[in-house]
Amino acid sequence: MDARELSDWRRAERERLIAAREALDAATRAQYRRRMDEAIERAFPGLARSVLAICWPIRGEYDARHLAAKLRARGAVIALPVVVAPRTPLEFREWHPGAPMAKGPLGIAYPVGTPRVVPSAVLLPVNGWDAAGYRLGYGGGYFDRTLAALRPRPLAIGVGYELARMDTIHPQSWDVPLDWLVTERGVYRRERDGLVFLGVPAAGEVSAFASPVCYAGEIAPDYFGARER
Repeated sequence: MDARELSDWRRAERERLIAAREALDAATRAQYRRRMDEAIERAFPGLARSVLAICWPIRGEYDARHLAAKLRARGAVIALPVVVAPRTPLEFREWHPGAPMAKGPLGIAYPVGTPRVVPSAVLLPVNGWDAAGYRLGYGGGYFDRTLAALRPRPLAIGVGYELARMDTIHPQSWDVPLDWLVTERGVYRRERDGLVFLGVPAAGEVSAFASPVCYAGEIAPDYFGARER
């Protein structure tokens, strides 16, 4: 398909997949979030020592803030992306609960006045994902530009639901594949021939990508309250 046809097709697929995600009830999304938190925590223990970029959740996306609070308590620096200008790479600013916030494109919140940081890993929401490890985002291309520009490139861990699986997003030359993908099912790793499902490490299991963890209680509902400007 030509560029216009591809753009129209991606727009339709994006709307379809977001609608399917938003149709999930709150209890199901919370259950999926807990499964994904557990999988990420066990599969990537090094995140507790990282500068980790997450995204403020919108439209039923996986909510990384619960996991981020745990990792931050263990020493991680948590950051949120900031749109600086159209068609340019993103910047990242440190985030903590209670940080002053403003709203950017798509109504996505970002920190105001906090230090700029460079992430070593990114938990990257997906509207859709395919077997080759490519993600369908919101169409602005910000994360593709950012991942292509950052040196060293941060670890790109996609986060999304199994219902977002696609045969292909018809990747183009500018699309940057994920390194890993985590869904409520478990962990996928991108290899030469595409994504390979690895499952979820059991508690106490020691493997190339896992380590045992302990779990804190659920965070209070108002924990993530932030002042918006």
